[in-house]
Amino acid sequence: QVQPVESGGGLVQAGGSPRLSCAASGRTFSSYALGWFRQAPGKEREFVAAITWNGGSTVYADSVKGRFTISRDNAKNTVYLQMNSLKPEDTAVYYCAAGRRVVAHRSRYEYDYWGQGTQVTVSS
Repeated sequence: QVQPVESGGGLVQAGGSPRLSCAASGRTFSSYALGWFRQAPGKEREFVAAITWNGGSTVYADSVKGRFTISRDNAKNTVYLQMNSLKPEDTAVYYCAAGRRVVAHRSRYEYDYWGQGTQVTVSS
């Protein structure tokens, strides 16, 4: 079992480039696939990015492709989401998720453990 904890959110101007972090609490992420999801008020939680358990491949939502980068540092039990060229529509609560034996990385139902989320607000 792992307990993801997100950090790095806050208020940022459009075009900004914050980096979100997600660290395990007392456990390593090394054997888990990791994903980032986001949810805006009144909207469904949507897939943002994911990385395989071995870091061999990544996948991105079309809305963030080319702007966001997901990476992981197993030595620090941490996964990152580097966000560039932020837009107001990127405003949401960003959640980190972890799962074992994930196949469909874009699916929220593939992940067993979720963080509490970190708010990212992009001003125009």
